[in-house]
Amino acid sequence: MKGIILAFVGVLILTPDALLIRLSELPPTALVAWRGLAMGCLFLIAAAFIGQLRHIPRLASGVGVALILSQWANASLFATGISVAPVALVLIAVATVPVWAAFWSWLLYGVPTRRATWVTIICVGLGIALAMTGKGDMTLTATSLIGVACGLGVALSLSLSFTLLRNNPDMPMLCAVGIGALLAGIGALSLTTPGALVQGTTWAIATASLFVLPVSFYLMSEASRHTASVNVSLVLLLETVLGPIWVWVLIDEAPTQRMLLGGAIVITSLALYLRHLRRPA
Repeated sequence: MKGIILAFVGVLILTPDALLIRLSELPPTALVAWRGLAMGCLFLIAAAFIGQLRHIPRLASGVGVALILSQWANASLFATGISVAPVALVLIAVATVPVWAAFWSWLLYGVPTRRATWVTIICVGLGIALAMTGKGDMTLTATSLIGVACGLGVALSLSLSFTLLRNNPDMPMLCAVGIGALLAGIGALSLTTPGALVQGTTWAIATASLFVLPVSFYLMSEASRHTASVNVSLVLLLETVLGPIWVWVLIDEAPTQRMLLGGAIVITSLALYLRHLRRPA
């Protein structure tokens, strides 16, 4: 129950993240720099405060490097996808976290892949393909492809992080996330200028970078230590539903009918899949 509550609060805090990214009106490199530098510094300060920095040598392992790289990818891809593609489309792709969590569990820890997993992968793929198409034609735009690629990259990295944390509780989570985010921020900063960081709506990106992102990700990562990653993935589906609503209501970016239908297919497939996984337990 503690893990479920932590995940629920974390996801609720995360839901306006996409809206704040859009309100900031910053280019992708500036967004990643803001978010990576802020989250990296905050997590490393927190790690120093609780004395976790002394455990950094544990990250000099395959699991530690994978945790750092997964956070680097997560910090780099989400803001990029949201800034160039429709929010609903990116979040539909991000919602595939449960499927990839099953994939990582099979690949890394030998957990058998159920038949339901393969059926869900097919259904989710069909839903995403439908959501990517235009209002009335079947032409895939470059922005939709980029958005889906970024969303799937986030789902892959986030599910990997949850799976590794669940199976390696001795890993210093704050240090791994902080280093990965900081690397993403430094890399993005090298591709932009300090002046570009303040050209947009500063309060929006500051709120997302200094509060929404670090608090929500900490709560979800901590939740994965107390409950199965399947449960965290189930709660994470709330972002796919509520995130586009924030954007729709406040900046009038309405999802197309095919996005709504494709999203419904993805959410329904994942909900049935997660229900199936929980039933034996």
